[in-house]
Amino acid sequence: MAKWTAFPYDNSAFVYDLAGLKKHWARLHKGDAEPWPKDEAVQQAWIHFHAGDFKKAVDAGLKAGGAGINCANKAQAIYATYLEKNEKTKLELFLEVAERAEGRQAEEPKDANGYYWMAYALGRYGQGISVAKALAQGLGAKIKGALERTIELAPKHADAHIALGAFHAEVIDKVGKLLGKTQGADAATGLKLFEQALKLHPDCAIARVERANGLVMIEGDKRMAEAEKLYAEAAACEPVDAMECLDIEMAKEELED
Repeated sequence: MAKWTAFPYDNSAFVYDLAGLKKHWARLHKGDAEPWPKDEAVQQAWIHFHAGDFKKAVDAGLKAGGAGINCANKAQAIYATYLEKNEKTKLELFLEVAERAEGRQAEEPKDANGYYWMAYALGRYGQGISVAKALAQGLGAKIKGALERTIELAPKHADAHIALGAFHAEVIDKVGKLLGKTQGADAATGLKLFEQALKLHPDCAIARVERANGLVMIEGDKRMAEAEKLYAEAAACEPVDAMECLDIEMAKEELED
């Protein structure tokens, strides 16, 4: 595999020891509702993830197996989203995550994040090849079904609410409200999901970013002022780990554009 890009910001505030990881676990995993892992090897993988050592987190998560697969999948998906520059490599990384997450579903059918990381990776892959192409390949139904299953298994999974809201918004944006219905996309449902995500995770920068994007995709420029306010709020959030730092830096860049 090609060399991975290092996390480009100061990560000193995000380096947890095992005691710190356990103490801050609820806040660190408010988005993905991942339960505290009993296996110390998996805990160690998460320490790498939160510090932004994404390659180490993938390797350690895969080596630990079981619940460690979720850590490996999250690390690889977040790395591909934010730090991988090569488009072809990025798509390959997402497909690998989707495949592993599908394996996790078979191994542990009640693990919400087995479904979530498959949906997330396929959603990002779909954005990479174009949403229209992804829908033509039948990925829309697969993503929507997996996210709904995630929420069924973990009703407080804020990230799944965000991703499902984004699904509704992107489909409507690309094919329109009428054709969107054939894909199961609905404007009111999408907007409600973004709201719910922020109720579940009020400190979340990415919930604000995606809600801002969703408002404009679904309702157009008339919601632009509201979207810009959400971006400003996202940029002002305080990160508790490397992933949140990347979310916030992206919000800052969007504000500057």
